[in-house]
Amino acid sequence: MSNINQEYIQNYIRSLLPKPSILIQEMECFARENHIPIVQPEVAQFIVLILQAQRCKKVLEIGTAIGYSSILWATAMGKGSKVVTIERESDMIFLAKQYVQRAQLQDNIKILQGQGEEVVPILKDHFDCIFLDAAKGHYMDFLPSCLSLLKTGGLLISDNVLFRGMVASDALVNRRKITIVKRMRKYLECISNHPQLITSVIPIGDGLAISLKKE
Repeated sequence: MSNINQEYIQNYIRSLLPKPSILIQEMECFARENHIPIVQPEVAQFIVLILQAQRCKKVLEIGTAIGYSSILWATAMGKGSKVVTIERESDMIFLAKQYVQRAQLQDNIKILQGQGEEVVPILKDHFDCIFLDAAKGHYMDFLPSCLSLLKTGGLLISDNVLFRGMVASDALVNRRKITIVKRMRKYLECISNHPQLITSVIPIGDGLAISLKKE
């Protein structure tokens, strides 16, 4: 549990979700057994809804892990879609490529290896949506490049922004996490008051921020 919602609420919401494919179930099991963080299922379902409602076709994802969310986004967007995803760990990339191949989405998902802070600023393309799921203490570092890569009317989706509730309450803050919490609060204040963005912070999963780039 992430301290954002009561466990019984979280479990009930998850009980309403459509049953995922065999491959997605396998990935969820692998991630759970190996303590690999992946997007929470209710958050994934919400983002899938947004991608389809906005008719997105091109997503930039910062933080690939085993390719779980990349596969979900590419599947949701359908034929002709493109997910460009960035991961620094070679072992994660190896696993992600295997799963992407099994999902038959190798033509839709491009995995770039490197530090997100170094890779994102050199990208030249523009995206309908950017999914930010990297190191929580570095979200502010990504913001200028993300805004330049995001199309007008596009969405910046930032995951884990309430960080186990610590960002919303000092009473929950672990001393070792003070720096991350301070940086995330700064990030949320920035995107909530940024002249180019309209932002809503949603208490789902571990906290999700949805920002629309204005006309």
